[in-house]
Amino acid sequence: MTSVFQAPGHDHARCEADVLAQAEKLCAARGARLTPIRRQVLSILGSGHQPMGAYEIMDRLAAKGPRPAPITVYRALDFLLEHGLVHRIASRNAFTACVHNHDTSESVMFLICERCGSVGEAPSAAVTEALSAAAKRAGFTPKTPIIEVGGLCAHCRAAEQKTR
Repeated sequence: MTSVFQAPGHDHARCEADVLAQAEKLCAARGARLTPIRRQVLSILGSGHQPMGAYEIMDRLAAKGPRPAPITVYRALDFLLEHGLVHRIASRNAFTACVHNHDTSESVMFLICERCGSVGEAPSAAVTEALSAAAKRAGFTPKTPIIEVGGLCAHCRAAEQKTR
């Protein structure tokens, strides 16, 4: 499996452009509107790989123009979540752009680096199957099949080994 983490110093602008292009395509296909504020919020989240809270997003928006009201950012995030364009990282109470084009009902594993804060999104058919089987045995229907795993990304682990 290739790394789900980007190498330090990679081109975040390319990630941002890819996330926005996918959002435009998806919204056009669904007849949904990617309003300027929704686009700006998604652009901010797509420009890096660290999850951000709503107030951090507001601060970034305020650096480019008038500070939006919290409800404006939360409504944009709700839309983006509903359409599978962002994910909520519950353990961080933060959001990250979806870098994979997958169904919103698919299980997603988030690998969260405890040192640099980067988040890798790793869809896994095996995890989805195991989670579905376990839920079915328990008579449970999952609605938010998300798994968050903390640890060290390959880049931080390599840096740690160099300092030993």
